[in-house]
Amino acid sequence: MKKFRNFSLNDKIFYVVVTLLLTAFFIMVLYPCIFVLSASISSGAAVQSGKVVLFPVDISFQGYKTVFNTPNVWVGFRNTVFYTVIGTIINVATTITAAYCLSRHDLPGRNAIMLIFTFTMFFDGGIITNYLLIQKLHILNTVWCMLLPGLISAYNLIVARTFIINTIPADLLEASQMDGCSDFTYFIKIVIPLSKAVIAVLVLFYGVGHWNSYFNAMIYLHDKSLYPLTLFLRSILMADQIDPSTITDPELQMRLSEMAGTIKYALIVVTMIPILMVYPFIQKYFVKGVMIGSIKG
Repeated sequence: MKKFRNFSLNDKIFYVVVTLLLTAFFIMVLYPCIFVLSASISSGAAVQSGKVVLFPVDISFQGYKTVFNTPNVWVGFRNTVFYTVIGTIINVATTITAAYCLSRHDLPGRNAIMLIFTFTMFFDGGIITNYLLIQKLHILNTVWCMLLPGLISAYNLIVARTFIINTIPADLLEASQMDGCSDFTYFIKIVIPLSKAVIAVLVLFYGVGHWNSYFNAMIYLHDKSLYPLTLFLRSILMADQIDPSTITDPELQMRLSEMAGTIKYALIVVTMIPILMVYPFIQKYFVKGVMIGSIKG
């Protein structure tokens, strides 16, 4: 506050306006989260009648009980965890490998290769072309149609490549080569340990993308046993209820129509919580990795 009093009038007005705008934006982002959480632990009647505005009304955990007694939720959760973990590992491994190769000045045609990657950021073959490609590769309605499309994000590749160029000096490569270090050993023992910050950023970007992905599943998957959790969530949100035949508890089946809103919000919370729990562990690397990787392309 002492420092603020020393500012000029224009600076004071600027900081007050910016603070008010950021506060308003923060409230706009925070309110839906609080509302969804409150609605998920409120009674079905309170949610249906619109009594839930900010805080829970007639606290009840029947929505969560219904969600966890729905087999489709567990099937979707299992598939989503699989797609997220395996897909992120594959994405990060291929992206950091490609980024390292494209960061080497002695790679022939690296600028042309980088141009091809960048081209894909602006032009796409379209849904029909992609569907035909997946069909011809014989991976339609398999787990691979969720893992292989979008294997490398051009944006993430640019961030990782720029990070390696700006962070790891070329002299380090020359020194390792003089000691008899191969390119593979240099990449595994030097490049990867020094790239923890950008790897954490890639894990977050790819992980969130896989966790929230539903479009590829909606287009390429027909077997419900392969559906991710988000596709079941979409079906529930579109129908505004869970299919009664999937509920194993007879008492819950009777109260299903009244609890439709509570179930919907409970499922949204169940979908959000796992990915929110991962973020704090990589948050310390996030800003550093993005800032270094965004200095130049």
